[in-house]
Amino acid sequence: MPQRSRRTARLSGDERQEAILLTAETLLATRSLDEISIEDLASGAGISRPGFYFYFSSKDDVLLALLDRVIGEVQQRVVTLPRDFDADPEAAWRRVIGVFVEVFAAHRAVSAAAIGARLRNPEVEALWSGAMQTWVGYATDVIVAERARGAAPAGTDARALAIALNLLNERVLSSAFNGETPAILPADALDVLTGIWVRSIYS
Repeated sequence: MPQRSRRTARLSGDERQEAILLTAETLLATRSLDEISIEDLASGAGISRPGFYFYFSSKDDVLLALLDRVIGEVQQRVVTLPRDFDADPEAAWRRVIGVFVEVFAAHRAVSAAAIGARLRNPEVEALWSGAMQTWVGYATDVIVAERARGAAPAGTDARALAIALNLLNERVLSSAFNGETPAILPADALDVLTGIWVRSIYS
């Protein structure tokens, strides 16, 4: 039987496919992807092991679908964010960074699994990197605009600064939500990151 592509399956709206994704995200909250079996995912979705393969080709395929959704949620919110930071730059950046904190906090298990899979799975790496490029592009545009209106001083190349700050977000949130040591408390992450971004851009 030919396998459906990940994206085609996701768009089908099939309830069983949805059940597999829900089961996977639930299990990832307490177990690593390696510790979760195909049987676990199929059983949780109320289908057989062969039935699982009608929707996904592997556990990594399930992770890709979950990550695709998380990134899509962030990107949908990013496009609605303001690019006019005149009134209150710090509050504006706080809203921007808050998008990442809120979404990745809500899906911390998926984020942790994806970060762990990036080194061994080129598809996960490509999906994550593509999303990072979008977020870096947004930050770069705002930094350039803030410099153009005289609010932020010239200095480090705007894109290089945006890359560094986004990578900072990624690492800080990863350690905070995964219980690493040392790590910033999740409740403090937004305050700390906002402070670093504002000082880096406007100092």
